[in-house]
Amino acid sequence: MFPRRLLAAWLAGARGGGLLALLANQCRFVTGLRVRRAQQIAQLYGRLYSERARRVLLGRLWRRLHGRPGHASALMAAFAGVFVWDEERIQEEELQRSINEMKRLEEMSNMFQSSGVQHHPPEPKAHTEGSEDSEGKEQPWEMVMDKKHFKLWRRPIPGTHLYQYRVFGTYTDVTPRQFFNVQLDTEYRKKWDALVIKLEVIERDVVSGSEVLHWVTHFPYPMYSRDYVYVRRYSVDQENNMMVLVSRAVEHPSVPESPEFVRVRSYESQMVIRPHKSFDENGFDYLLTYSDNPQTVFPRYCVSWMVSSGMPDFLEKLHMATLKAKNMEIKVKDYISAQPLEMSSEAKATSQSSERKKEGSCGPAQIEYA
Repeated sequence: MFPRRLLAAWLAGARGGGLLALLANQCRFVTGLRVRRAQQIAQLYGRLYSERARRVLLGRLWRRLHGRPGHASALMAAFAGVFVWDEERIQEEELQRSINEMKRLEEMSNMFQSSGVQHHPPEPKAHTEGSEDSEGKEQPWEMVMDKKHFKLWRRPIPGTHLYQYRVFGTYTDVTPRQFFNVQLDTEYRKKWDALVIKLEVIERDVVSGSEVLHWVTHFPYPMYSRDYVYVRRYSVDQENNMMVLVSRAVEHPSVPESPEFVRVRSYESQMVIRPHKSFDENGFDYLLTYSDNPQTVFPRYCVSWMVSSGMPDFLEKLHMATLKAKNMEIKVKDYISAQPLEMSSEAKATSQSSERKKEGSCGPAQIEYA
């Protein structure tokens, strides 16, 4: 059929005075086929991913492949929908950084207590790398709430309208193990946290014990519900008598952005627990550092008020859920006993060699929602 069509077009072109019209018609025919094919591909991916999710995934893929060895395997993994753990797992240094912050705060507290100046942890100092004239230097902490067993600070995040928050608190009626396990148990949280719409583990890393979770939660009316995709890793340091949990937002191919929720793409949380005695005796201090971008159109002071009031409320709910599990003997998974075995030296070397590299380029423009 195609040769007949070409012959007919050629005859028509010849009658019109030459082959120029024939070549133009053929080009339009081929171009039309390719445009229709591109439209079909765009419609297919449009049904699978939102426009913004496609931009983010393509941007991440480009940054990962650009100028790196082994980019062919990374490209195959991306198209196969595989999560790249070498890039996204939480490293040992991230856990250690959180522990060091707790130690630094304890040292300051002990120094002030020994001098008799005050009887609670002082405002944490900004830990800044580089010269003080740097535009991206960390801002000083500002006290927001000062209670006997609960101190809340905040500081501006450079280049944004957001704050980072830090809480130092104490509980004396539950054990560190109970508090830690209740915080990690996703099934139990669905029962005690009424704001949870969905909370499930998507994937686990056999090397580090990190795991990716999808969390969908209600936000105060009239805001839309938010969803988070984040990686978390926990560790129990028996030698230094500390427990740490670190979480941060990631992208995962099995959880594309949904039009039903607003995806929170900037989220970090670090919790460090220091037992007063042991993991199984009542009493401990904790340090929580937290920041996220809920993508709301509300002014900065409104967002700050929501977080400043919501954080103590959440921690008290977590505390009450721990008491309930303790008093009613509710079965909660023991994550301390079930934690992954220590990584071998070979695995640690592999993990350290593939440390998460900071991305210098800016991401796509953030869309704000109510």
